[in-house]
This record gives sequence, C-alpha cells and structure tokens, in this order.
Amino acid sequence: MVWTTGAQVDVPARYAAVFEPGDPARTGRLGPVTVSPGRIAAQAYDGDAAFDTVVTFAELDEDEWDRLWECVAERPSVLEGVLGGDLPPGLLEAAEDARVRLLPGYGDLEGACGCEEFEDPCSHAAALCHQVSWLLDEDPSLLLLIRGRDLRRAREELTSVVLMQAMAGAVDGPEEPGEDAVRQPLPDGTPAREAYAAPPAPLPPLPPLPRPAARRTGPPPGAGADPLAPLVVDAASRARELLAHLHGFRPSAPLALDAARDAVRIAATHPDPRAAARLREASGAPERFDRAVRAWRFGGPAGLDVLETSWTPPRQDLARARTTLAADWAQDELPALEVTDNRVTLGGRGLQLRYGRDDRWYPYQQEGGTWWPSAAPHPDPADALAALLED
Repeated sequence: MVWTTGAQVDVPARYAAVFEPGDPARTGRLGPVTVSPGRIAAQAYDGDAAFDTVVTFAELDEDEWDRLWECVAERPSVLEGVLGGDLPPGLLEAAEDARVRLLPGYGDLEGACGCEEFEDPCSHAAALCHQVSWLLDEDPSLLLLIRGRDLRRAREELTSVVLMQAMAGAVDGPEEPGEDAVRQPLPDGTPAREAYAAPPAPLPPLPPLPRPAARRTGPPPGAGADPLAPLVVDAASRARELLAHLHGFRPSAPLALDAARDAVRIAATHPDPRAAARLREASGAPERFDRAVRAWRFGGPAGLDVLETSWTPPRQDLARARTTLAADWAQDELPALEVTDNRVTLGGRGLQLRYGRDDRWYPYQQEGGTWWPSAAPHPDPADALAALLED
C-alpha cells in the first residue's frame, strides 16, 4: 500500500521553528509526501532547485509483528481500537511489552537527498520527517505503514491471532478450579476441597441396545437422494476454508455464525431453491430474510454485517471518500452528501454507499422505502457509485 498527500504542502510553522533562520528547509516547500512500507519520500524545493528526498525506516520482521499482535490480543481495549481502524495509546505499551520498537528512534532511519549538504540527515530530510510527524497526527495508521504493515493487513493478522488463541483455549479445555472455587461447599454440605480430592465415582452401566428396526419391504421415502449429502458438502467447504486460513492461503478466517446467519448463508449459496424457500418461510420475516440473502450473495459475511450494523469509521477514511466522489462530478452537479456513521447517502437520488469494516464500499438502492444491497462492493467509492448509476 502507498499513501500520498494530494497536494504540495508547506513545512508547518510549528516544525519550522526547529531550523535556523534562513535554512532552506524553513523557507522552502515540500511536494506531495508519499508514505510506503519502510519509506517516505517527497520533492524538496530550495529556491530554484528541487531535490528528491527519501527517508527509509527499519521495517519490523515477522517475529516482531507476531509478538506485537499477541500482546495486543491480550488487551481488549487496545484490540477493539486496532480492529476499529484506530491506534489507541495502549498500543505503544503493548509494543514495549512485546519488545518491539514501534515508534522510530535513533538508528531506525536513513536519509538520502540530491542536495550536497554535509549533515546527515540533511535539512530537507529533517523537514520531511517533521512533515510526516504532522501527518501522523491526522492519520495514526501511517505509523504501521512506515513499519511495514498497512491497516488492512494489520487487522487480518490480528484477527488471525485472536482466532488461534480462541482455538487453543478450546483445545486445552477448562482451567483447574481456583482457590476460591475449592473454598465453597457443595450443595449437600460436603467441603469442596474434599470433593475435588476424592477419586471419581464409577460410571453407571450402559443402557441396553435398541431393538433392530423392522425391515422395510419397499424403498424408503426419498430413495435416490441422500438428504445428508448437501450438509456433508457444506461442512467440508467450511473445513476447507478454515484449513486454507490456518495454512496462510486465505487472509481472513471464516466467521462463527449463529443459526440465523447460517440460514442466510445456506440460502444464498445452496444450489437447490427449495432449501432457500423453506428457510425463508421459517425465518418469520421473508422480506428481511431476502435482503440478508442478497447482501450475502454480493459480499459474503462482510456484506451481511454491513446490512445489519452501522459503525463509526475513522474520519480520514470518510474524508478521502468524499474527496474521491467529488472529483467525478462537476461542481454545480454534485448532489448533497449526507454522512451518517458509515453510510453516505446521495440526497434525492435514492442511492447510498455503506463503508464496511473490510475497507470496501457497498452500493445500496432504495426500493419501496427500504434500502437494498444493489451491487458488489468496491475498494474505491467512485467505482461503487458507478455500479449504482449503471443500474
């Protein structure tokens, strides 16, 4: 991922104070700043001269990222913040506990510039670093990008660590009873400590075997079609997705679904329309079920989440989306954009874009007073809007 400012920017006055009067970095300008993994770059202007200025940073290795995410997963407030697209202050504490230097320090960066200044870093590289520190105030996720991870990949890796810890906890089984548990007596008055120390009681005898079923004289109902076959295929597909994620072939893990969401998944992916019809009837809310099925067909579990829940994305994501949408319209033709949480509605047109937690924009269209998913999602909001306007 590469992040670039959209216009030429001045060195902010609050940072220019660190330079000596008359220094070119104080009186000059910086062009658009590009931030990519382990690298920031810009063109610095010093009078009539222009220099290509680059500052490189030491990227974290895979072991350091693993240690960082394991520490973050143990802190619920920090975990929620990172998964929500924010970088909470507790992230730095987690980095310290993981023995990972997240904030760049001495020896972590190296400047290169076309000027002939003797200092290292030169004034242009120093100005670039100060400019990026200002940009970090606006978009803290750039800190992860500088260290080698964009926000989307960071979320995927952190989600994978949380899933693996949950699976490991399930395999290890329940913990041994603590000191507080053994102090409490059992309902019959027996001290709990004695009950835990006593040998286990023998199991009751097995019940008698059931009688064999009466032999049928004709073929069973539904002969020729195995009703369990679709369920076996579905279970195998889910297992394949989980194995692909555990072996690194799939970035995100399959979600754990409740009965209602699993019914939507089956109706959206099952080839037999009779299964979808039975699930729709059993849902008790056919129209709501149809909207959920359509959302799954367009975007899978992430599309269903966008339909059912709203959330507050980082303000910089919404600002970039507004700028991108405005670039495709003439100034006098731009419709009013109403932004509510993660939803951008085009006033008077019955069109809406919803921003998902997977950093994709989901097109919606109003039908009979209800918002319906209308097309596949796109990472670019302009492409998602174009899909709506083509319908």
